[in-house]
Amino acid sequence: MKAKHRHELKTNELAEWLMNFPQWAKENLTTIIYVSVLIVVVAGLYIWRVYNRNVVAVKKQLEFTGYLTQISRNKMDILRAHAQGVDFSYILLRPADGLRTFAQNTKNNTVAALALIKRAQALRTELHYRQGTIDSRLLTTQINLAKESYNEAIPRLMRAGTQGTIYPSLMAMAKFGLGLCEEELANFSQARQIYRDIVANPDFECTVAAVQAQLRLDTMAGYQEKLILKPSPKPMLPTSMRPEIELSPVDVNLIPEMPKEIPKIEIKPVEVKLPRTKPKATDTNLSGINLPSQ
Repeated sequence: MKAKHRHELKTNELAEWLMNFPQWAKENLTTIIYVSVLIVVVAGLYIWRVYNRNVVAVKKQLEFTGYLTQISRNKMDILRAHAQGVDFSYILLRPADGLRTFAQNTKNNTVAALALIKRAQALRTELHYRQGTIDSRLLTTQINLAKESYNEAIPRLMRAGTQGTIYPSLMAMAKFGLGLCEEELANFSQARQIYRDIVANPDFECTVAAVQAQLRLDTMAGYQEKLILKPSPKPMLPTSMRPEIELSPVDVNLIPEMPKEIPKIEIKPVEVKLPRTKPKATDTNLSGINLPSQ
């Protein structure tokens, strides 16, 4: 078959299909609609997934990093205000609330758990940065909020573990934070048990929280002792300023009274008698030199 003939046959088939297309479309209209909708949905999901991965995820990451940066910056502002006698510790509560909202809205369990842990740390830090005495009821309320945040982080990490993302360091950090909360509430027996569980868990062996938990177990007894401050001793003079001879105070009554008039003393002349000597003949020269006799 020649090429020209084959081309004519294909052209005739295409023309015949175009002529019959309206009839075919009318007969298969339902199928065409379903297929078209499916194609549109698949294309839309693909576009949304790409957008969510490249745009929304980046925005969420920037939001989370912004909260952490704000906490660090607020700590420096609080310390500068302390130098001027002003208490700005309350500004740490703003990023703490933002981290809670962020954790509730994100679908990433690992990031949500980290946000909850950082929120709990901010709540505890705010109490440590306050000036003056803290009311016991306020302390208990805020520490319980921190405990709630730590406890919310633990199941989020467990969900991430079932999905194949396991971070034992974050789990140990959350449990260690619970131990610190119990210490701050003076529940030392519960804190010790939490620290023992962290140290005994082989999954936490190479984590920083395990080392910190062991340190708290070793030193907690010293934190529980009540300090009794003795009165400060009197300041001692330097050795160079101490007198070598201890002087007693002068008794005024022991000083003799001076006489009102000075008595007159009479001085008598003394007569001195000198012995007389007889001059020799040889002593008659005027020069005072003894000359030999002739």
